[in-house]
Amino acid sequence: MALTELTQEQQAFLEQPFESKLLLIGSAGSGKTTAAVERLKSLVGNGIPARSVLILVPQRSLAIPYVEAVQNAGFPAGGEPAVVTLGGLGQRMISLFWPMISKTSGFAKPNFPPQFLTLESAQYYMAQVIQPFLQKGYFENISIDPNRLYSQILDNINKAAVVGFPLGEIGERLKKAWSGEASRLITYDQAQECAVEFRKFCLKNNLLDYSLQFELFTGTLWKTLLCHEYLIRNYRHLIYDNIEEDVPVAHDLVSEWLPEMDSALLIRDTAGGFRSFLGADPDSAQNLGNLYEQIHFSRSLNQSEGIKSFQSALHYAIQDRKAPESDSSDWQDAFEVQSFRFYPEMMDWTVDRISLLLQQEVRPDEIAVLTPYLSDSLRFSLFNRFELKGIPVKTFRPSRSLKDEPVTRALLSLAKIAYPQWHMIPSKQDIRFALTQSIAGADLIRADLLAQTLYQPGKPDGPFAPFEQIRPEMQSRITFSIGERYERLRQWLIEFRSRQVNELDIFLSSIFGEILSQEGFDFHQNLEAAAVTARLVESALKFRRAVLVENVPLQIPIGKEYTNLLDRGLIAAQSVSSWRQQMQANAVLLTPAFTFLMSNRPVRYQFWLDVGSHGWWTRLDQPLTQPYVLSRQWDPSMRWSHDFEVVNNQKNLDRLVSGLLSRCREKVFLGISGMNEQGNEERGELVNAVQVLRRKMIAMGSKVEHV
Repeated sequence: MALTELTQEQQAFLEQPFESKLLLIGSAGSGKTTAAVERLKSLVGNGIPARSVLILVPQRSLAIPYVEAVQNAGFPAGGEPAVVTLGGLGQRMISLFWPMISKTSGFAKPNFPPQFLTLESAQYYMAQVIQPFLQKGYFENISIDPNRLYSQILDNINKAAVVGFPLGEIGERLKKAWSGEASRLITYDQAQECAVEFRKFCLKNNLLDYSLQFELFTGTLWKTLLCHEYLIRNYRHLIYDNIEEDVPVAHDLVSEWLPEMDSALLIRDTAGGFRSFLGADPDSAQNLGNLYEQIHFSRSLNQSEGIKSFQSALHYAIQDRKAPESDSSDWQDAFEVQSFRFYPEMMDWTVDRISLLLQQEVRPDEIAVLTPYLSDSLRFSLFNRFELKGIPVKTFRPSRSLKDEPVTRALLSLAKIAYPQWHMIPSKQDIRFALTQSIAGADLIRADLLAQTLYQPGKPDGPFAPFEQIRPEMQSRITFSIGERYERLRQWLIEFRSRQVNELDIFLSSIFGEILSQEGFDFHQNLEAAAVTARLVESALKFRRAVLVENVPLQIPIGKEYTNLLDRGLIAAQSVSSWRQQMQANAVLLTPAFTFLMSNRPVRYQFWLDVGSHGWWTRLDQPLTQPYVLSRQWDPSMRWSHDFEVVNNQKNLDRLVSGLLSRCREKVFLGISGMNEQGNEERGELVNAVQVLRRKMIAMGSKVEHV
């Protein structure tokens, strides 16, 4: 936003003295981050060294506006500010001051450098630690996927670090709050034991997972005179955005640091706290911000008056389960509801309605399709419908396992061909799928013919036979154009095997850049495939770097080990680069509602699918953890009851829909299906609130379809 486009509130804010310490409060879309970016430009443009400015965000995706501003050609010359999460800053400080703390922090080999773990490598080592316990019968009384088991124990360890209680108290806190069957208490003890064992393993091998990085920085390094003085001397100005999405230990550290700063700007959303399940603490953020002069942005730059009125009416209906007294004419045109008996009908309506909007010259990237959960089948069904209409679509699910991406499955099948020393032989079904995904025009039947006739695993010169070896009538059936592309892929794989490149990430980059992204192959001009490949390359590279530890030797090739982990459903860490690429593409966004909120980008139109789903209201079942109990705001003497669950679910639903509507400019389309995706009937709290408003409209004389 150029300076001439700033609102009066933003311009008044920018007139505050540079040495001010301010708290900027407002709803999402009120222009707070835009104003903060302009303040950053003013600071640097008026002679304050950019390197003395620290920009803190709770999640890397929220740093994108600042990174884009700094990378813009118009940003004042003379260095760059540090744009980091507190965890990222801690990692920098640990690397810098490692010799000073390694001998007193319990590491078995303090003279060796630290090895920072990613989400993938942490789960990898957690699996090694837990395997002996599983063989002894641990966790037999619950049904849980192994990767969810690893991630939930890691989540418990992280909660202890970011909330600020000892690692050894996790199990006891969970047990004291539990009010269900006694068998769960044993599970909590087992999870506690595994958490302690994982910490011992990390200390023994100089491995630093997120929790250990956080503890070392906030609990040890920050308290040392040398690190403290270094940070205070180097960073004199602070911009701390979305403080309500950060963890309480981060708030503690910043509150101690603020008196030493020359200037500070804290920014808080009035209805935030979407990352509470990750330890975010809006109450702690409110206590932090209340110490300083407050500036309020009251005007939404995104919402129409109708959307704003609808937001207020829906809030009232959720909280009080009745319609507001105000006239429905203020908000009835801000949303449209359609009811369907079956789920496919709702999807057809969604795509048809979006097609009509695009015919009215609405840009695809001004539309978001939101669901409580985005399953593979729903994603596939919607993608097919969008493709048939010629509508570009993008999707982003940070928590989605990479192995579930069709692009990943195809690439890894080709990798197994490229690395025969792994002795991982793809099945003919895998090869058929890989050829379908990679060769343009190779439908399921033609790809199957190629796999059945030309895939010969075990051949020393490669498992793919030349296309010319099959009968002429079969060649004609497959088509010579597909045969030519198949030959290009086959020859490329033969040539690559001769390169003796051991790194999987290099293979992935090479096959994408040199062959699959070229014309004639399905990755050509395919933004979705490019984003998944980039995420896979980044994940494989980080894993390779993380496990190349001298004191933790691998028994098998790293690429093979990584592929094994993906086959078992390893969850990939969030990739900010792929997030940015997806958000910048001019396409309809299909994503879970919470993911959309954390992208923090408004759209003109929103489609909420399956409004009757309980997924809008209930939290995921996590048998080994509990985000509210492992919180600073929880009283350890209390037991978690059904009443607590209902109150928190209601609060979260209200926060969710308020956040979504704060990021909507013109209209919301609500799709209600009598049968959910699994064919079951559902009637959740969100559809009940919508029903309340529809009844109000009927009572006021509006002609509406009955929900």
